[in-house]
Amino acid sequence: MSQPVPPPNQPYDAQPQGGNPFAGGQQPGGAPFGAPAPFIPPAPPARDNIALGLVAAVVAALVGALVYGLILGNFEHEIGYIAVGVGFLVGFGASKVGGANPALIVVSALLSVGAVYIGQIAGVSIALTDVAQESATSIFFNHFGDLSHAWGQAADFKTYIFLALGAVGAVAGAKKAA
Repeated sequence: MSQPVPPPNQPYDAQPQGGNPFAGGQQPGGAPFGAPAPFIPPAPPARDNIALGLVAAVVAALVGALVYGLILGNFEHEIGYIAVGVGFLVGFGASKVGGANPALIVVSALLSVGAVYIGQIAGVSIALTDVAQESATSIFFNHFGDLSHAWGQAADFKTYIFLALGAVGAVAGAKKAA
């Protein structure tokens, strides 16, 4: 009987015999496996806070209404892109701070409609400062009912389209931020 002979070493099947001769030992000062990192990682950003999202949406709606009113009062023409921008600002701010909550999308759409409406009323009050010889703030706050009634009488299909564009912008901004 002959003795079994191991098969010859194949170049691609062979396992390394002695490891890598060029590799050094472990680097000094490193954390061993399973040990914590030598620094504290930063805290993740606060997300999914509905209350902060609502506050951000209200603040964005007020800022957007003010900017829309200033632009509308100076140009005396309705601009659809600005209505979309107001809505986008409200939706983006609410979802960026409050997270991807469907309730924030609905609330931001409703707030953006209100912001576009308030912006249009503010724009009318700014445009009436020359005629009424009063400041825009006194016209806005002292005659808000009259302004709102006049807005309702003068509102046409295009005016309601701008309100809808604000809501569409809010939904788009909320989806973009989430």
